Order: sequence, then structure tokens, then C-alpha cells
Amino acid sequence: MDYTQCLDNLTALGHELRGAKFDLKTIQAILAPLGNPQTKYLTAIVAGTNGKGSTAAMLANILTKAGYRTGLYTSPHLICVNERIRIDGEDVSDADFAACFSEVWQTVDRMVERKSLDHRPSFFEFLTATAFLHFARSLVDFVVLEVGMGGRLDATNVTEPRVAVITNVDLDHEQFLGNTHTAIALEKAGVIKPHRPVISGCEHPEAAEVIRRRAAELDAPLLEISKAAELLRVRSVDGQYLFDLSLGGMRFGSLTSVGMGRFQMMNAVAAVAAALRLSQDGLNIPRAAIVDGLRTASWPGRLEAVLAHPLVVLDGAHNPAAAREVAAHAKTHWQGRNLRLVYASMRDKAIGEISEILFPLADELFLTKPEHARAATPDEILAAARRRPERVLLEPDPVRALKSACRNSSAEDVVLVTGSLFLVGAILRAMREKRLALGTLAKQTTSPQSH
Repeated sequence: MDYTQCLDNLTALGHELRGAKFDLKTIQAILAPLGNPQTKYLTAIVAGTNGKGSTAAMLANILTKAGYRTGLYTSPHLICVNERIRIDGEDVSDADFAACFSEVWQTVDRMVERKSLDHRPSFFEFLTATAFLHFARSLVDFVVLEVGMGGRLDATNVTEPRVAVITNVDLDHEQFLGNTHTAIALEKAGVIKPHRPVISGCEHPEAAEVIRRRAAELDAPLLEISKAAELLRVRSVDGQYLFDLSLGGMRFGSLTSVGMGRFQMMNAVAAVAAALRLSQDGLNIPRAAIVDGLRTASWPGRLEAVLAHPLVVLDGAHNPAAAREVAAHAKTHWQGRNLRLVYASMRDKAIGEISEILFPLADELFLTKPEHARAATPDEILAAARRRPERVLLEPDPVRALKSACRNSSAEDVVLVTGSLFLVGAILRAMREKRLALGTLAKQTTSPQSH
């Protein structure tokens, strides 16, 4: 199959949760005839409700800076599926993706025909197997895996990671993971392996206790960031935080985290803690690699500023916990500035609760809808909202919604585009395809006269 045929077949499988069986038997069955590529390199796994992608990206970049050929597997993608499979910061090429995906597809066809597989794998299982195979063929040294959902039964959870990271635990995907912090923490704790170290950023008391208990049961050395790390000289430069860190007997000065937001500091600390644990385990990770790895890491679409005047910020906050972090950032850094909110959501998200967190920030609210089967219409969002500003505009097209918000803004106003990574992806895709030229939306600023 060529690249386009692969994408067509992938799309025909439906969205990532469709057909999911939530067990490891299918992915293990697929990987075996492929030669178990997931065993050909060292791995780390990162789970958590929010922040796992940022943490994984920072850890992978640290390893790259340390001289290791490093793969990174994340989800979802913003613009194209290739983003999910990276080596040393570079997306998998179309040709390499097609070659590996085709081999996985043909392997599955043979297994289904022989009845050694009783159902076709899910979208996510196909992609995970493709990633494992590509990394093995590319002779990587190390792979950082971001869990897709949960942890215990996620398709990424089929390796023996040198370190597991659990960034946090909050309510999301309750229909699959449970509706309490304890239940969700049990799923996240499934990435912990016997005698393998685990880094925990969990602050919720019940969730943190679940992680502690599971680590003790498996004799897995546990480092809890809230107890082990000390942040000093914390300061903000245009919303991006710099800080000194004392951890494990080491002191780092002027570290930074990927993107804006105070919450990203804890993700950066988790990445540093994982790198230090890997260093203790025999990997050569110099201090300079940690500092430079954080400084140069990239993770688009998470409090990402794409225009200065007005300030246009993209963020994929899709659950209440993420919405609270975005709201805290807005209140800290954009106080006194008019804010226009461009918002979209999937139907299965907590729209009512999120509306209570984000909508009061807005002077003007633009409800829109990315092209996705699970996306709620603007009318559905409005019906589910518990709070709304006086001025609400319904504009189904995300690009037109953003343009309208910018036209209504002055140079010093803020336009926040959030609620779904699919919305962020729609905007970034429009920018890449030249359907959205942010330069034409920029406003002139008036410089103060000198006296």
C-alpha cells in the first residue's frame, strides 16, 4: 500500500475508541509474528490524565541531547498521523510509515484468515504496532511511550520500561476508566512493573495512595515529586516559567519547561526525575543534556502563542483538570485584558463543568466545531453549558470563528482557542495550508511617545 491507501484503511477503522477491546492480547498477538519489535530497544512509559505528552516530549529530547537515538510515540496528532511517531524530533516519513503500516496490515490479514486473531485490531492498536516496528527498523536506542488512555490495558503497555512516569490523576474518560480518582489511579498504576522505578506527580491524596500501594506491592522504587523536588527562584517570562530545581542531591539553575503555564514546571520536573533515574540505571545523561533538552523541547498546541497582537493562544484543554490550569494561567497573566474564547468540544466531554471554569473568563464566546464525528455542534455546547457570557456567537467553521474573534479584538486583547486538540489541529492545519494567514489578523500597537 502507498501512504494514501494506508491512511484510507486507518480512517476506515473509525475513531480511536471504536472497536477497542481494552486488553493486551490483541497487540501482543500482532507483535509476535512481527518479531516482537518492542523488545529491540529500551523504553520509558508515561501515563497520566494531563501532561503526559509534554513530559514524554521533554524526556525524549533530553535523551536525544544525551546522544541516544530516541523514538517518541504520542497521541493524538494535531495535523497528520506522522506526528505520533518521531525519532530525534523528526516525524516518520510517509514512505517509512507506509512500509511499516502495510506490514502490520498484511500480518493482521493473515492472522484473521487463519483465525489466529478473532477480530481486527483498533485504530490505536494498528498505530502502536506500526510505531514499534518503525522504531526497531530504525535501530533506535530508546523509545519514550505516551499512554493513549489509562495504562493497565493500553496498547503501549507491552514493554518492560526502565522507568514509568505517572504525571497526575484526575477525572477523564470516566466511561472507560471509572468515575473516581481511586479507580482511575488503579488503571494508571498498571504501567508500574516489578522492581522498575516509578516517578509520580500525583497530588490527589487517594490517587497518590493507590500509586504508593501498587509500587510497594511490586517492589518498584517510587519517587514522589511533591516530596522529593524543591523549586526555587520561580519566575515567569511572558508566561513561560524559569526555575531552579533541587532534586536527588543535584541542583539545576534556570531550567525551563516546554510552552507556557505554571503546570508545565511539574511536567518538566517529572522528565528530569526520570532522566536522573535512567542515569542511575547506567545511561549516560550529562547535566547539560537535561538543561538543553528542556530548553529546546517542543510540544505544539499546549498554551502555544501563535500571534502577539492580539495575543492568540492555542490549547487543547479537554477536561476539567486541564481547564482549571488554563483558567489559572489566564487569571495570572491576562488579568485586566479583554479575552475572547473560541471553544469546541467532543460530545463525551464534561462540557457543563468546563463551561463553569472557562466561560466566565470570556468577554465574548465563539462556539465552533472541528470536523470530527465525536465533535459537539455549537448548539449542543450551548445547551450543555452551565455558564455563559452575555455575548455568544455560534460559528461552526473554526477558521471563521478565530478570524471573527481577532477582528473583534484590539492589539492588547487575548484570543484563547481551546476545548479540544481537534480544534487546535484544525487551526494549525489551516495555517499550514495557507487558509489562515495570522499576519493579516495582526493589529498595530501604539508605542509610547518619548519625552
